[in-house]
Amino acid sequence: MRSVTVLVAGIDEAGRGPLAGPVVAAAVVLDPARTIAGLRDSKKLSAGRRSLLAMEIKKCALSYAIAWADPAEIDRLNILRATLLAMRRATLGLHIRPLHLQIDGNRCPDFAGTGLDCSSEALVGGDDRVPVISAASILAKVARDGFMVRMHRIYPQYNFASHKGYPTAEHRQALTRHGACPLHRVSFAPVRSVAGAKKTDTGNDIAVASL
Repeated sequence: MRSVTVLVAGIDEAGRGPLAGPVVAAAVVLDPARTIAGLRDSKKLSAGRRSLLAMEIKKCALSYAIAWADPAEIDRLNILRATLLAMRRATLGLHIRPLHLQIDGNRCPDFAGTGLDCSSEALVGGDDRVPVISAASILAKVARDGFMVRMHRIYPQYNFASHKGYPTAEHRQALTRHGACPLHRVSFAPVRSVAGAKKTDTGNDIAVASL
């Protein structure tokens, strides 16, 4: 009797903690016949290693998709709901339908009304324990980091290429000195506390168009 391979999608995000930029999610369905060595939580890999693995994942995966929620959505929904929205978008972007979802964290996105009929499980620490989630973690991280490097060219005063929007001392000092740019999350206290923090539609268009 032939065994049936259940297609599993791994889902993870990058960018919940930064003060600026989108939260990015990736969904990946790996090919069971092709092993990718070295998959683990993207935060535990060097930038160079992440980039190499991202290329291999894209080459070997049966399907992958990357999606995001922009700063305006984060401000409107809160970061948790925006993260789940990005995960939902990434999953629905897969060109094949998985039968099971493995999601890093303790919450699963809501797929009601989408036509996606599959089981799902949330796994705390899954990005370092489950290869398919590790793959999603890597794709999300590489995509988001690349976006923030591109945004550095538009907003060099914040040095996004260095800290990718995370709340480093350098970033906080730049916020104090220059105020917030359209990529900043005004709902986050360190940004909200900066006098004159403002958002514009142009910045949100940049975030969506350039990821």
